[in-house]
Amino acid sequence: MTTSQLLITHIGELVTNDPANGGLLGIIEDAAVVASKGNITWVGKTEDLPPDTDAIQSIDAGGAAVIPGYVDAHTHVVFAGDRADEFALRVAGASYEEILESGGGIYSTVEATRAATLGDLVSASVPRIDHMLVSGTTTAEVKSGYGLDIETEAKMLEAIVAIDDITPIDLIPTFLGAHVVGPEYRERRSEYVDLVTGPMLDRVAPLAQFIDVFCDDAAFTLDETRTIVEAGRAHGLGVRLHVDQLSRSGGTALAAELGVLSAEHVDHATDEDLAALAKAGTVAVLLPGVSYTMGTPPPPARRVWDAGVPVAIATDCNPGSSYIETMSLIISLAVVTAGLTTQEAVWAATKGGALALGLDDRGVIAPGMLADLVILDAPSHVHLAYRPAGALPLEVIKRGILI
Repeated sequence: MTTSQLLITHIGELVTNDPANGGLLGIIEDAAVVASKGNITWVGKTEDLPPDTDAIQSIDAGGAAVIPGYVDAHTHVVFAGDRADEFALRVAGASYEEILESGGGIYSTVEATRAATLGDLVSASVPRIDHMLVSGTTTAEVKSGYGLDIETEAKMLEAIVAIDDITPIDLIPTFLGAHVVGPEYRERRSEYVDLVTGPMLDRVAPLAQFIDVFCDDAAFTLDETRTIVEAGRAHGLGVRLHVDQLSRSGGTALAAELGVLSAEHVDHATDEDLAALAKAGTVAVLLPGVSYTMGTPPPPARRVWDAGVPVAIATDCNPGSSYIETMSLIISLAVVTAGLTTQEAVWAATKGGALALGLDDRGVIAPGMLADLVILDAPSHVHLAYRPAGALPLEVIKRGILI
């Protein structure tokens, strides 16, 4: 008899994302999963479970659905302060100029994050990340970008690494010094690009896995983006890009041309842009929480999916435009407002997120994959869109360990 770490039986609906099981989600009914040493070792129907299977911890799912742990591929969840007052002004009808005059906007978060110590930043961010974990997110990308100077960008990435060491969730650090131009450099843009691609990148590259640039008319130009991407690649970083969120600036086409791993937002991408993304194999990361919070049109999810572009959906958890930590709400928004089917949205929140981060060991429930699983308080994945505040996890399992 082989004793495994974890055995889950009588899963009413197991979403494997494994095409070998048929369909987009590879659903197996009345299923069982076995895990050992943090990885899945067996998947199939409960009735087919090998008779000598034993486990240190056994769970009878009682007909509940099980899905892979969410992979949240775009967040800004490490920051100081909040912008609740700004939100109140915006929903009352204030213009962006009025919000800036009141002290709001991204530079208010920059000011608070610069003022915070490393310990302050960790203690402020851990509760948000813990909430993500208990809501079913087992992997999350986290961007810097609220420092815009060498010291604070490094501090943000150090905080991400420190939190990754003390929480079960896997955090993937991304350097976003090119979020917007630093406040001291607004009249000296070229000097700020030189800072980001020079001393700042030299300091932070060992702390990050990716570099990101906000390529849009309100942030960085195509030429500036290209320069920053080339510098990041020279430092061994993977590349992801914020593109075409506020307007069609050509960022999506540039993402395809440069062959980056992910193009994020793509709200104003044209059909030609999307065709180029599909050809490049670049993942589109869609962020319906932003349109929900900001009262703007939802991302063109149906059009992106139908163009053959791999799709991920993510929370974009941040203090200004999407203070959302739960992926189940994002799934519901992607279905109800952005045109994905529930199956597509669940796939995009799990396997799609893993693709957007270049991770081939999660997002799928199959032998050899990480045992990152969520047992839902529901009989089917459909309830994630149908009951966004009700189909919450009964249990979250990270690397075979019950959280």
